[in-house]
Amino acid sequence: MNRSFGLPEFVYILEAVRWTLLLSLVAFVGGGVVGLVIAVLRTTQSRALRWLTAGYIQLFQGTPVLMLLFLFYYGLAVLFDMQVDAWPAVALAFTLYSGAFLGEIWRGSIQAIPRTQWEASACLSLGHLHQLRYVILPQAMRISIPPTVGFLVQLIKGTSIAAIIGFVELTRAGQLMVNVTFQPMIIYPIVAALYFAICWPLSLLARNLERHIDANLGIKRHL
Repeated sequence: MNRSFGLPEFVYILEAVRWTLLLSLVAFVGGGVVGLVIAVLRTTQSRALRWLTAGYIQLFQGTPVLMLLFLFYYGLAVLFDMQVDAWPAVALAFTLYSGAFLGEIWRGSIQAIPRTQWEASACLSLGHLHQLRYVILPQAMRISIPPTVGFLVQLIKGTSIAAIIGFVELTRAGQLMVNVTFQPMIIYPIVAALYFAICWPLSLLARNLERHIDANLGIKRHL
């Protein structure tokens, strides 16, 4: 027997938002750590490290995240007879996926800094890591804000793919309620509105951060 869409169904969908946010946070923070290491290694003088990190980026950028989910959730069980729960599988897949994209975004931001900044910091007898920490990364941070936030928004929406292996996030919760109520034209617009409510403030936050950093650097914005 079907039931109509009401407050309990809406609350169920709303509660699933926390899993979307948590998965996005884990993937973004974990991917940020991986991405920062990748970005730094991509700018070193070692050709072997640059090739190794470039291979990582090509591998995970060129592999659909859906395939990564299947690999970690089903592949490990088949290859190593090791059943992995949905939560660690999606967290690992999205972390490695995020690390590749964030690493490339931040690598581009680092290399966008004029070479004269490297030379000026070298004149102060700063080593490579100290150059990055005190001179290059603070400037690269501002450049990287728009693409980083843009990727975060895509990451939040991309977590809906986790529904394919049964991970109950926002999209999966909506699917389950559609199966119960058979009212997709009510439920899916609500799901879409919740995604918008999550992502739109991030765009505003990025704009405010840019303005704040510009003000500290004395850069005038032109509308």
